[in-house]
Amino acid sequence: MTTATALPAIIQGGMGVGISNWSLARAVASRGHLGVVSGTCIDSLFVRRLADGDPGGHLRRAIDAFPIPRVGASSLSRFFRPEGREPGEPYPSLPMFRQTVKKARLELTVLANFVEVFLAKEGHEGPVGINLLTKVAMPNLPSLYGAMLAGVDAVLMGAGIPREIPGCLDRLARHEPASMRLEVAGPSSGEPDELRFDPRELWEEVPPPMTRPAFLAIVASNSLATMIVRKASGRVDGLVIEAPTAGGHNAPPRGRDSELNERGEPVYGERDEVDLEKIAELGVPFWLAGGAGRPGRLAEARAAGAAGIQVGTLFAFCAESGLRDDLKRRVLDESLNGGVDVLTDRRASPTGFPFKVVQLRRTLSGREAYEARTRVCDLGYLRTAYRKEDGRIDYRCPAEPVETYVKKSGAREDAEGRKCLCNALFANLGHGQLRGEDVEEQPLLTSGDDVRILAEFLAGRRSYTAADVLDYLMADGPSSPSGEVGDAQP
Repeated sequence: MTTATALPAIIQGGMGVGISNWSLARAVASRGHLGVVSGTCIDSLFVRRLADGDPGGHLRRAIDAFPIPRVGASSLSRFFRPEGREPGEPYPSLPMFRQTVKKARLELTVLANFVEVFLAKEGHEGPVGINLLTKVAMPNLPSLYGAMLAGVDAVLMGAGIPREIPGCLDRLARHEPASMRLEVAGPSSGEPDELRFDPRELWEEVPPPMTRPAFLAIVASNSLATMIVRKASGRVDGLVIEAPTAGGHNAPPRGRDSELNERGEPVYGERDEVDLEKIAELGVPFWLAGGAGRPGRLAEARAAGAAGIQVGTLFAFCAESGLRDDLKRRVLDESLNGGVDVLTDRRASPTGFPFKVVQLRRTLSGREAYEARTRVCDLGYLRTAYRKEDGRIDYRCPAEPVETYVKKSGAREDAEGRKCLCNALFANLGHGQLRGEDVEEQPLLTSGDDVRILAEFLAGRRSYTAADVLDYLMADGPSSPSGEVGDAQP
């Protein structure tokens, strides 16, 4: 079994949707560090890649290795377009996840996660992890199982409290049914609402043995770290301590929800600082994330008792990441010509968590673009469950059409300023949905605060690779890829 003590000193952040793709994770892992794929929305991304013709045949190569051949054959029959989509043809859509979905929907999710991890692990012996969001709960059990079938070495999860995940990993490693609580707003039914997944329903023969991956919880406070380590349903192998300077979703400030700075950003203070000495007392390895993307930070982290660092921002704009090439060029060009800013937007994300949004001088998916956009929710990964008056469970998202959200007992003010992250993040990859008359979803870039100093790393370059990032991070002195945090345990 893989444990955190066997993991490297540098973890490449798991950035979704599809920014941390298999190509980036493989480039990092082949250097002996922990390459991480994002599993967020990977099933829909998998389908869109197939619809675009699977350039290079990579997906089909991984599908051939999937141990349940009928699932791969079905996916190719339904979604693969050998010549790609016709001009103006929308991407095929999948049924949105619910508490209970059809077997075919689960199988596709298992397959998509298997494919991403399989490709990331291909051709080297380095470790590969997968990052999933606790908040995007409904696909997580089949996603984990698919990644484990491909031999994923580590699971990293934040954006919520993933205390049930370690026990689920234990059960899935034995091909046993796993379940976790489904959060449902509104009156209680009297019985716990659960998400269930039974791997045995996929197999017509005896499944192969599997290894339980290491589990790393991504946390932003001492209290959450303590609770996860002491009260999780199974073994927690490590922690990633994430500062509010990290990209994507941030934890809300502790006790300062209404305090904003002059830019309308939430204000973080002393209560949001993590006491690393107390973290060390929990007895598990930990990595520091947020502002770690520069020489010297690895040595500083180790001096503070950490096993290493997690870095996302520098990898987000490298050649191997899934971000559209034109968006990479815009960020890098503006970084070299005056700099790029990032705003912590407390309203952008339907989750309610603060969300980092890159601010380019030529506005990219700003307020005007989203006010002009016809609101639609057709991917639905950030929908949450609520109980209707008749006791049935339904789903809603603050980024869906406002009147629809209100009819679902949602508060109108909760929908104000929300952006459809699902569709926008697909547009970041060049896989944005077409909406008739060639109207395409607009991108929305997220990044950590380190994007402000990206020019220091670039040193005049307008492109770079994951290997360049690793060399830069290691420039503070020699360090073994294993991070010298111990040996692998059986």
